[in-house]
Amino acid sequence: MPTIYTHRDSNIRKTWTLFTVFLIVIIGVGYLFSYVYESPEILVVAVVFSVFMSFTSYWQSDKIVLRMANAKPISKESHRELYNLVENLSITAGLPMPRVYVVHETAPNAFATGRDPKHATVAVTSGLLDKLNKTELEGVLAHELSHIGNRDILVSTVAVVLVGFIAILSDVFIRSTMFSGRRKSSDNRAGMIMLLIGIAFSILAPVSVKLLQLAISRKREFLADASGVLLTRYPEGLASALKKISQDQTPMSVAKNSTSHLWIDNPFKGKKRESFFQRILSTHPPIEARIKALLGEVARG
Repeated sequence: MPTIYTHRDSNIRKTWTLFTVFLIVIIGVGYLFSYVYESPEILVVAVVFSVFMSFTSYWQSDKIVLRMANAKPISKESHRELYNLVENLSITAGLPMPRVYVVHETAPNAFATGRDPKHATVAVTSGLLDKLNKTELEGVLAHELSHIGNRDILVSTVAVVLVGFIAILSDVFIRSTMFSGRRKSSDNRAGMIMLLIGIAFSILAPVSVKLLQLAISRKREFLADASGVLLTRYPEGLASALKKISQDQTPMSVAKNSTSHLWIDNPFKGKKRESFFQRILSTHPPIEARIKALLGEVARG
């Protein structure tokens, strides 16, 4: 039933927009470095490196994500029920059978990754398999397969590599400009300007990273919920699963800022009480709002 996926072209455009912004940022930073150190070669290196990182993020980002999550592949023999559920839902959705991985964490959670449906992966935690019943697990898997069908796994997965690199680059840049500022005389206005640009970049880069994750994550979660319900025809299954997942406060040792937006629910739960601003800047919409939307589908039906 591929017709339920109506935002594929939009998400493909988002991916290319992300690549374009990344290239512009890296080339711009390369220009600033070449100006500070009076070395045009740095700009050439920045251009080559930005192209290399773009290709790497497209072809290898899913492998990087799986490695960061310490996910292990499973077979039909080792996890028959899980494999059969994914296979049946994939047939219903008109999607190729994705690879299936398990993350050995007691917290219930899941994510999907890959550059396209033919190279997709669904990963679930062992806690999810232990704590959900069959209909709840089916709801979560339908949600993750909907991410694949909606083609938003590419932009989300690529963002892990590019966003992480920008965050590292901001730290390198501020340290380099501070060093450059110290070795120049205090009356060198160009050096001071570059130092200020470096400080601004180090402050704005993490903010832009968070805004990018928010733009990617919140809308896509509601969309995947709705698409998943069209696959199972049973909104209560996913709603019940989301309630159980949100109530479990077990921390995840593999949780990382760069991959947090991939999971079906916030992987940082249980580590500390969230402040008001942390909730506002969360990469995930409130579970209560998602459950309300799901059960609203039942009421309208």
